[in-house]
Amino acid sequence: MRQERVKTVIEPRSAWFDLKFREIAQYKDLLFLFVRRDLVAQYKQTILGPLWYFIQPILTTLTYTLIFGNVAGLSTDGLPKMLFYMAGVTCWRYFSDSLNKTSNTFTQNAQIFGKVYFPRAIMPISITITNLAMFGIQLLLFFGFYAFYVITGQFSLNLQPELFLFPLLIVIMMLLGLGFGFILSALTTKYRDLKFLITFGVQLLMYATPVIYPLSSLPAKYKPFILANPMTPIIETFRFMFLGSGSMNYMHLGYSIVFAIVLFLIGLIIFNRTEKNFMDTV
Repeated sequence: MRQERVKTVIEPRSAWFDLKFREIAQYKDLLFLFVRRDLVAQYKQTILGPLWYFIQPILTTLTYTLIFGNVAGLSTDGLPKMLFYMAGVTCWRYFSDSLNKTSNTFTQNAQIFGKVYFPRAIMPISITITNLAMFGIQLLLFFGFYAFYVITGQFSLNLQPELFLFPLLIVIMMLLGLGFGFILSALTTKYRDLKFLITFGVQLLMYATPVIYPLSSLPAKYKPFILANPMTPIIETFRFMFLGSGSMNYMHLGYSIVFAIVLFLIGLIIFNRTEKNFMDTV
């Protein structure tokens, strides 16, 4: 009986929009191995371990509640401060973590990329999937606080029919994180000092997003600038779906969808172009 030989053909990429989904599917085991590695290694050899997935969003929410809610006295649209800020933190953290971590794809994995071949897009995709697991944990935490406020009578259950669009919000955030990450990872291969500006820039972008304030509290002249941020409709829609506050505007949400798709495609083009010769510059 003849044994069939398996051949792997490595050839240069020529198509601009060549993500090679079939090839990524063939390496799905490697993809999930990277996801498992990131989940286990992030808090390995720490005292509290996976508890940090819960501690970090709680501490962030408490800080925002104290500083922006109590000291600064910013409006929360009549919502309990903890629920208001936790809703914004949950969405923003998934986007910002995906962006920050995928932006270092080439520089942090140069040794692996230089020794063995596999579809390079697997690495940033694995990061967004890993962050999706963290997002799920933080979402459970949000639901826990939500249930507490409902049971204690401090807030009434106010889920909206548009809740079925929630998976769409996750996809938009994933595409935004990947799109920005693709572009920034390509730029940091040549301009290393950009990595020092990325975290700072993402932090500044948060203040241009209704994470710590509701869109309704802004003067009319500033709203167009805040709505130009594609994360604004996502966070506003999230609050509207679960808390009944905020705004649900299909035109604004459509803008975020188009922005995310276009950004992802542009980022993919740049990522594919950079992948061919990044070892010469890293």
